[in-house]
Amino acid sequence: MKFYAITAAMAVLVAGTFLACDKGAKEIKIGGVAPATGEAATFGASTKNGFDMAVAEWNGKGGVLGKQVKMAFADDKGDPAEAATVWTKLIEQDKVCAIVGTVMSKCSLAGAPISQASKIPMISTSSTNPKVTLVGNYIFRVCFIDPFQGTVGAKFAFEDLKAKKAACIFDVGNDYTKGLSEFFKAKFTSLGGEVVGYEGHATGTTDFKAQLTKVLAAKPDMLYVSDYYNDVALIAKQARELGFKGPLVGGDGWDSPKLVEVGGAAVEGCYFTNHYSQDNTTPLVQNFVKAYSAKYGGAPDALAALGYDATNIMLDAINKAGSTDGDKIREAMTKEDFTGVTGQIKFDGDRNPVKSAVIIEIKGGKQVYKTTVNP
Repeated sequence: MKFYAITAAMAVLVAGTFLACDKGAKEIKIGGVAPATGEAATFGASTKNGFDMAVAEWNGKGGVLGKQVKMAFADDKGDPAEAATVWTKLIEQDKVCAIVGTVMSKCSLAGAPISQASKIPMISTSSTNPKVTLVGNYIFRVCFIDPFQGTVGAKFAFEDLKAKKAACIFDVGNDYTKGLSEFFKAKFTSLGGEVVGYEGHATGTTDFKAQLTKVLAAKPDMLYVSDYYNDVALIAKQARELGFKGPLVGGDGWDSPKLVEVGGAAVEGCYFTNHYSQDNTTPLVQNFVKAYSAKYGGAPDALAALGYDATNIMLDAINKAGSTDGDKIREAMTKEDFTGVTGQIKFDGDRNPVKSAVIIEIKGGKQVYKTTVNP
Protein backbone atom coordinates (compact mmCIF):
# COMPACT_ATOMS: atom_id res chain seq x y z
CA MET A 1 0.00 0.00 0.00
CA LYS A 2 1.20 3.48 -0.81
CA PHE A 3 0.92 5.98 2.02
CA TYR A 4 -0.16 9.55 1.28
CA ALA A 5 0.85 12.70 3.08
CA ILE A 6 -1.97 14.95 4.25
CA THR A 7 -1.45 18.26 2.52
CA ALA A 8 -2.32 21.64 4.01
CA ALA A 9 -5.38 21.81 1.77
CA MET A 10 -6.54 18.43 3.07
CA ALA A 11 -5.98 19.54 6.64
CA VAL A 12 -8.21 22.54 6.06
CA LEU A 13 -10.87 20.21 4.71
CA VAL A 14 -10.63 17.98 7.76
CA ALA A 15 -10.88 21.00 10.04
CA GLY A 16 -14.24 21.75 8.46
CA THR A 17 -13.51 25.11 6.87
CA PHE A 18 -15.23 23.93 3.70
CA LEU A 19 -18.73 22.66 4.36
CA ALA A 20 -19.79 20.24 1.69
CA CYS A 21 -23.43 19.79 0.75
CA ASP A 22 -25.03 22.75 2.48
CA LYS A 23 -27.91 21.35 4.55
CA GLY A 24 -30.09 24.27 3.52
CA ALA A 25 -29.61 23.66 -0.18
CA LYS A 26 -32.61 22.94 -2.38
CA GLU A 27 -30.77 20.18 -4.21
CA ILE A 28 -28.50 17.23 -3.45
CA LYS A 29 -25.15 17.90 -5.11
CA ILE A 30 -22.76 15.04 -5.86
CA GLY A 31 -19.58 14.98 -7.89
CA GLY A 32 -18.88 12.83 -10.93
CA VAL A 33 -15.36 12.30 -12.30
CA ALA A 34 -14.26 10.53 -15.49
CA PRO A 35 -11.74 11.06 -18.30
CA ALA A 36 -13.75 13.01 -20.88
CA THR A 37 -10.48 13.65 -22.73
CA GLY A 38 -7.13 11.86 -22.88
CA GLU A 39 -6.08 8.26 -23.45
CA ALA A 40 -9.26 6.75 -21.97
CA ALA A 41 -11.79 9.24 -23.37
CA THR A 42 -14.16 6.56 -24.69
CA PHE A 43 -14.27 5.10 -21.19
CA GLY A 44 -15.08 8.52 -19.81
CA ALA A 45 -17.88 9.13 -22.30
CA SER A 46 -19.58 5.84 -21.45
CA THR A 47 -19.12 6.35 -17.72
CA LYS A 48 -20.62 9.84 -17.84
CA ASN A 49 -23.61 8.50 -19.78
CA GLY A 50 -24.15 6.01 -16.97
CA PHE A 51 -23.91 8.81 -14.38
CA ASP A 52 -26.39 11.00 -16.24
CA MET A 53 -28.88 8.21 -16.83
CA ALA A 54 -29.00 7.23 -13.16
CA VAL A 55 -29.37 10.84 -11.99
CA ALA A 56 -32.17 11.45 -14.50
CA GLU A 57 -34.04 8.38 -13.30
CA TRP A 58 -33.80 9.39 -9.65
CA ASN A 59 -34.94 12.93 -10.45
CA GLY A 60 -37.80 11.56 -12.52
CA LYS A 61 -39.00 9.69 -9.43
CA GLY A 62 -38.82 12.69 -7.13
CA GLY A 63 -35.12 12.89 -6.37
CA VAL A 64 -33.37 12.03 -3.10
CA LEU A 65 -34.59 13.15 0.34
CA GLY A 66 -37.26 15.20 -1.41
CA LYS A 67 -34.69 17.15 -3.41
CA GLN A 68 -33.50 17.01 -7.01
CA VAL A 69 -30.03 15.61 -7.58
CA LYS A 70 -27.41 17.70 -9.36
CA MET A 71 -24.15 16.16 -10.49
CA ALA A 72 -21.13 18.44 -10.85
CA PHE A 73 -19.07 16.63 -13.50
CA ALA A 74 -15.29 17.01 -13.84
CA ASP A 75 -12.87 15.72 -16.48
CA ASP A 76 -9.73 14.23 -14.91
CA LYS A 77 -8.16 13.84 -18.40
CA GLY A 78 -6.74 10.47 -17.35
CA ASP A 79 -4.06 12.37 -15.43
CA PRO A 80 -3.46 11.91 -11.67
CA ALA A 81 -2.43 15.54 -11.16
CA GLU A 82 -5.62 16.72 -12.84
CA ALA A 83 -7.64 14.24 -10.78
CA ALA A 84 -6.28 15.74 -7.55
CA THR A 85 -7.15 19.22 -8.80
CA VAL A 86 -10.75 18.40 -9.76
CA TRP A 87 -11.31 16.41 -6.55
CA THR A 88 -10.31 19.43 -4.51
CA LYS A 89 -12.51 21.72 -6.60
CA LEU A 90 -15.56 19.47 -6.29
CA ILE A 91 -15.23 19.43 -2.50
CA GLU A 92 -14.07 22.99 -1.80
CA GLN A 93 -15.92 24.97 -4.47
CA ASP A 94 -18.83 22.82 -5.62
CA LYS A 95 -19.44 21.54 -2.08
CA VAL A 96 -20.50 18.04 -3.09
CA CYS A 97 -21.48 15.54 -0.41
CA ALA A 98 -20.18 12.50 -2.32
CA ILE A 99 -18.15 11.67 -5.42
CA VAL A 100 -18.76 8.98 -8.03
CA GLY A 101 -15.64 8.10 -10.02
CA THR A 102 -13.21 7.73 -11.47
CA VAL A 103 -12.25 5.27 -14.20
CA MET A 104 -8.47 4.83 -14.09
CA SER A 105 -6.77 3.45 -10.98
CA LYS A 106 -3.96 5.99 -11.10
CA CYS A 107 -6.52 8.81 -10.98
CA SER A 108 -8.62 7.25 -8.23
CA LEU A 109 -5.41 6.84 -6.21
CA ALA A 110 -4.88 10.60 -6.57
CA GLY A 111 -8.43 11.53 -5.60
CA ALA A 112 -9.04 9.01 -2.83
CA PRO A 113 -6.75 10.61 -0.21
CA ILE A 114 -8.58 13.90 -0.71
CA SER A 115 -11.98 12.25 -0.24
CA GLN A 116 -10.70 10.39 2.81
CA ALA A 117 -9.22 13.48 4.44
CA SER A 118 -12.38 15.51 3.88
CA LYS A 119 -14.73 12.64 4.85
CA ILE A 120 -16.52 12.80 1.52
CA PRO A 121 -17.47 9.25 0.44
CA MET A 122 -16.42 8.20 -3.05
CA ILE A 123 -17.19 5.13 -5.12
CA SER A 124 -14.91 4.35 -8.04
CA THR A 125 -16.57 2.99 -11.13
CA SER A 126 -13.80 0.90 -12.68
CA SER A 127 -10.52 1.39 -10.82
CA THR A 128 -9.53 -2.22 -10.20
CA ASN A 129 -6.16 -1.73 -8.47
CA PRO A 130 -6.43 -3.12 -4.89
CA LYS A 131 -4.68 -0.05 -3.42
CA VAL A 132 -7.62 2.25 -4.17
CA THR A 133 -9.94 1.29 -1.31
CA LEU A 134 -7.02 0.71 1.06
CA VAL A 135 -6.59 4.49 1.19
CA GLY A 136 -9.34 4.65 3.80
CA ASN A 137 -12.82 3.82 5.01
CA TYR A 138 -14.61 6.45 2.90
CA ILE A 139 -13.41 4.83 -0.32
CA PHE A 140 -15.58 2.25 -2.14
CA ARG A 141 -15.70 0.78 -5.63
CA VAL A 142 -18.34 -0.97 -7.74
CA CYS A 143 -15.95 -3.04 -9.90
CA PHE A 144 -14.11 -6.23 -9.00
CA ILE A 145 -10.39 -5.91 -8.27
CA ASP A 146 -7.28 -6.95 -10.18
CA PRO A 147 -6.36 -10.00 -8.06
CA PHE A 148 -9.73 -11.51 -8.97
CA GLN A 149 -9.62 -10.30 -12.58
CA GLY A 150 -6.05 -11.53 -13.10
CA THR A 151 -6.92 -14.85 -11.50
CA VAL A 152 -9.98 -15.27 -13.72
CA GLY A 153 -7.90 -14.52 -16.82
CA ALA A 154 -5.25 -17.05 -15.80
CA LYS A 155 -7.78 -19.78 -15.02
CA PHE A 156 -9.56 -19.20 -18.32
CA ALA A 157 -6.28 -19.30 -20.26
CA PHE A 158 -5.06 -22.47 -18.53
CA GLU A 159 -8.31 -24.40 -18.19
CA ASP A 160 -10.42 -23.28 -21.15
CA LEU A 161 -7.80 -22.30 -23.72
CA LYS A 162 -5.50 -25.13 -22.57
CA ALA A 163 -2.51 -22.78 -22.66
CA LYS A 164 0.63 -24.12 -20.99
CA LYS A 165 3.02 -21.29 -21.87
CA ALA A 166 2.07 -17.62 -21.63
CA ALA A 167 3.80 -14.28 -22.11
CA CYS A 168 2.78 -10.95 -20.57
CA ILE A 169 3.09 -7.44 -22.01
CA PHE A 170 2.13 -4.36 -19.97
CA ASP A 171 2.61 -0.61 -19.49
CA VAL A 172 5.27 -0.07 -16.80
CA GLY A 173 3.93 3.42 -16.09
CA ASN A 174 0.43 2.28 -15.17
CA ASP A 175 -0.46 0.65 -11.83
CA TYR A 176 -3.49 -1.06 -13.39
CA THR A 177 -1.62 -2.82 -16.18
CA LYS A 178 1.34 -3.77 -14.00
CA GLY A 179 -0.87 -5.18 -11.26
CA LEU A 180 -3.07 -7.14 -13.61
CA SER A 181 -0.08 -8.84 -15.23
CA GLU A 182 1.44 -9.61 -11.83
CA PHE A 183 -1.73 -11.34 -10.65
CA PHE A 184 -2.10 -13.23 -13.93
CA LYS A 185 1.48 -14.46 -13.71
CA ALA A 186 1.12 -15.62 -10.11
CA LYS A 187 -2.08 -17.59 -10.78
CA PHE A 188 -0.99 -19.04 -14.11
CA THR A 189 2.21 -20.43 -12.63
CA SER A 190 0.37 -21.76 -9.56
CA LEU A 191 -1.89 -23.73 -11.90
CA GLY A 192 1.12 -25.37 -13.49
CA GLY A 193 1.60 -23.05 -16.46
CA GLU A 194 4.83 -21.31 -17.40
CA VAL A 195 5.22 -17.58 -18.06
CA VAL A 196 7.96 -17.60 -20.69
CA GLY A 197 8.02 -13.86 -21.33
CA TYR A 198 7.29 -10.83 -19.14
CA GLU A 199 7.95 -7.51 -20.86
CA GLY A 200 7.01 -3.97 -19.93
CA HIS A 201 6.87 -0.96 -22.23
CA ALA A 202 6.90 2.77 -21.63
CA THR A 203 3.65 4.73 -21.55
CA GLY A 204 2.96 6.20 -24.98
CA THR A 205 4.78 3.46 -26.90
CA THR A 206 3.38 2.72 -30.36
CA ASP A 207 6.02 0.29 -31.64
CA PHE A 208 5.96 -2.89 -29.55
CA LYS A 209 7.98 -5.11 -31.87
CA ALA A 210 11.06 -5.18 -29.62
CA GLN A 211 9.01 -6.57 -26.72
CA LEU A 212 7.04 -8.89 -28.99
CA THR A 213 10.10 -10.27 -30.74
CA LYS A 214 11.62 -11.12 -27.37
CA VAL A 215 8.57 -12.89 -25.91
CA LEU A 216 7.54 -14.65 -29.13
CA ALA A 217 10.99 -16.22 -29.36
CA ALA A 218 9.95 -18.33 -26.34
CA LYS A 219 6.94 -19.65 -28.31
CA PRO A 220 4.07 -18.87 -25.92
CA ASP A 221 0.64 -20.41 -26.52
CA MET A 222 -1.04 -17.10 -25.73
CA LEU A 223 -0.28 -13.48 -24.81
CA TYR A 224 -1.69 -11.77 -21.74
CA VAL A 225 -1.93 -8.09 -22.64
CA SER A 226 -3.18 -6.00 -19.73
CA ASP A 227 -3.04 -2.64 -21.54
CA TYR A 228 -5.91 -0.37 -22.53
CA TYR A 229 -7.69 -0.83 -25.83
CA ASN A 230 -5.54 1.46 -28.00
CA ASP A 231 -2.30 -0.27 -27.05
CA VAL A 232 -3.93 -3.71 -27.22
CA ALA A 233 -5.05 -3.10 -30.80
CA LEU A 234 -1.54 -2.08 -31.87
CA ILE A 235 0.09 -4.96 -29.98
CA ALA A 236 -2.29 -7.45 -31.59
CA LYS A 237 -1.62 -6.13 -35.11
CA GLN A 238 2.14 -6.15 -34.61
CA ALA A 239 2.05 -9.64 -33.06
CA ARG A 240 0.18 -10.92 -36.13
CA GLU A 241 2.72 -9.24 -38.40
CA LEU A 242 5.43 -11.15 -36.56
CA GLY A 243 3.58 -14.43 -37.20
CA PHE A 244 1.87 -15.05 -33.85
CA LYS A 245 -1.41 -16.91 -34.37
CA GLY A 246 -2.48 -17.65 -30.79
CA PRO A 247 -5.08 -15.78 -28.72
CA LEU A 248 -4.55 -12.62 -26.72
CA VAL A 249 -6.25 -12.35 -23.33
CA GLY A 250 -6.66 -9.22 -21.24
CA GLY A 251 -8.70 -7.25 -18.74
CA ASP A 252 -11.56 -4.78 -18.72
CA GLY A 253 -9.32 -2.09 -20.21
CA TRP A 254 -10.11 -3.68 -23.58
CA ASP A 255 -13.77 -2.71 -23.40
CA SER A 256 -14.12 -0.11 -26.14
CA PRO A 257 -15.41 -0.09 -29.73
CA LYS A 258 -11.99 1.29 -30.65
CA LEU A 259 -10.44 -2.12 -29.96
CA VAL A 260 -12.03 -3.63 -33.06
CA GLU A 261 -11.95 -0.41 -35.06
CA VAL A 262 -8.17 -0.20 -34.70
CA GLY A 263 -7.28 -3.87 -34.22
CA GLY A 264 -9.56 -5.34 -36.88
CA ALA A 265 -8.90 -8.99 -37.69
CA ALA A 266 -5.89 -9.02 -35.36
CA VAL A 267 -8.12 -9.12 -32.27
CA GLU A 268 -10.52 -11.71 -33.66
CA GLY A 269 -10.67 -14.77 -31.39
CA CYS A 270 -9.23 -12.89 -28.42
CA TYR A 271 -10.76 -12.66 -24.93
CA PHE A 272 -11.02 -10.32 -21.97
CA THR A 273 -12.50 -10.28 -18.49
CA ASN A 274 -15.31 -7.81 -17.94
CA HIS A 275 -17.93 -6.65 -15.45
CA TYR A 276 -21.09 -7.38 -17.38
CA SER A 277 -22.44 -8.44 -20.76
CA GLN A 278 -25.28 -6.78 -22.63
CA ASP A 279 -26.26 -10.31 -23.70
CA ASN A 280 -27.42 -11.07 -20.14
CA THR A 281 -31.11 -11.94 -20.54
CA THR A 282 -32.36 -10.78 -17.13
CA PRO A 283 -35.10 -8.11 -17.34
CA LEU A 284 -33.01 -5.64 -15.32
CA VAL A 285 -30.13 -5.77 -17.79
CA GLN A 286 -32.29 -5.82 -20.89
CA ASN A 287 -34.38 -2.87 -19.69
CA PHE A 288 -31.15 -0.96 -19.03
CA VAL A 289 -29.78 -1.83 -22.47
CA LYS A 290 -33.04 -0.77 -24.14
CA ALA A 291 -33.29 2.55 -22.26
CA TYR A 292 -29.60 3.38 -22.74
CA SER A 293 -29.68 2.53 -26.45
CA ALA A 294 -32.73 4.70 -26.98
CA LYS A 295 -31.10 7.63 -25.17
CA TYR A 296 -27.57 7.44 -26.55
CA GLY A 297 -27.97 5.66 -29.89
CA GLY A 298 -25.86 2.63 -29.03
CA ALA A 299 -25.71 -0.29 -26.61
CA PRO A 300 -24.05 0.34 -23.23
CA ASP A 301 -20.61 -1.08 -22.56
CA ALA A 302 -19.38 -2.16 -19.12
CA LEU A 303 -18.12 1.35 -18.31
CA ALA A 304 -21.61 2.75 -18.80
CA ALA A 305 -23.09 -0.03 -16.68
CA LEU A 306 -20.56 0.56 -13.88
CA GLY A 307 -21.15 4.32 -13.97
CA TYR A 308 -24.87 3.67 -13.74
CA ASP A 309 -24.59 1.20 -10.85
CA ALA A 310 -22.10 3.33 -8.92
CA THR A 311 -24.35 6.39 -9.10
CA ASN A 312 -27.40 4.38 -8.09
CA ILE A 313 -25.59 2.87 -5.11
CA MET A 314 -24.37 6.27 -3.90
CA LEU A 315 -27.78 7.89 -4.24
CA ASP A 316 -29.44 4.91 -2.58
CA ALA A 317 -27.01 5.23 0.34
CA ILE A 318 -27.72 8.96 0.70
CA ASN A 319 -31.43 8.20 0.67
CA LYS A 320 -31.10 5.45 3.30
CA ALA A 321 -28.80 7.62 5.42
CA GLY A 322 -31.50 10.28 5.45
CA SER A 323 -28.71 12.84 5.37
CA THR A 324 -25.94 14.42 3.32
CA ASP A 325 -23.51 14.00 6.21
CA GLY A 326 -20.43 12.17 4.96
CA ASP A 327 -20.12 9.80 7.91
CA LYS A 328 -23.78 8.80 7.72
CA ILE A 329 -23.51 8.19 3.97
CA ARG A 330 -20.38 6.11 4.53
CA GLU A 331 -22.14 4.00 7.15
CA ALA A 332 -25.10 3.43 4.83
CA MET A 333 -22.73 2.40 2.03
CA THR A 334 -21.25 -0.38 4.17
CA LYS A 335 -24.72 -1.92 4.50
CA GLU A 336 -25.66 -1.80 0.81
CA ASP A 337 -26.86 -5.02 -0.79
CA PHE A 338 -27.72 -3.69 -4.22
CA THR A 339 -29.04 -5.45 -7.29
CA GLY A 340 -27.39 -3.69 -10.23
CA VAL A 341 -26.98 -4.34 -13.92
CA THR A 342 -23.42 -5.54 -13.24
CA GLY A 343 -24.62 -8.01 -10.61
CA GLN A 344 -25.57 -8.28 -6.96
CA ILE A 345 -23.31 -5.90 -5.09
CA LYS A 346 -22.42 -5.81 -1.42
CA PHE A 347 -19.13 -4.70 0.09
CA ASP A 348 -16.49 -6.69 1.94
CA GLY A 349 -14.35 -5.35 4.79
CA ASP A 350 -12.13 -3.41 2.38
CA ARG A 351 -15.18 -1.87 0.65
CA ASN A 352 -14.70 -3.97 -2.49
CA PRO A 353 -17.74 -5.61 -4.09
CA VAL A 354 -18.24 -9.35 -3.99
CA LYS A 355 -19.45 -10.14 -7.52
CA SER A 356 -18.88 -12.29 -10.59
CA ALA A 357 -16.91 -11.61 -13.77
CA VAL A 358 -17.69 -12.48 -17.37
CA ILE A 359 -15.42 -13.55 -20.22
CA ILE A 360 -15.99 -11.71 -23.49
CA GLU A 361 -14.81 -13.04 -26.86
CA ILE A 362 -14.17 -10.90 -29.94
CA LYS A 363 -16.06 -12.82 -32.61
CA GLY A 364 -17.15 -11.55 -35.99
CA GLY A 365 -15.90 -8.11 -35.03
CA LYS A 366 -18.22 -7.97 -32.03
CA GLN A 367 -18.09 -8.59 -28.31
CA VAL A 368 -19.77 -11.92 -27.55
CA TYR A 369 -20.50 -13.35 -24.11
CA LYS A 370 -18.42 -16.49 -23.47
CA THR A 371 -18.91 -17.50 -19.83
CA THR A 372 -19.34 -16.25 -16.24
CA VAL A 373 -16.84 -16.84 -13.45
CA ASN A 374 -18.09 -16.52 -9.86
CA PRO A 375 -15.98 -15.35 -6.88
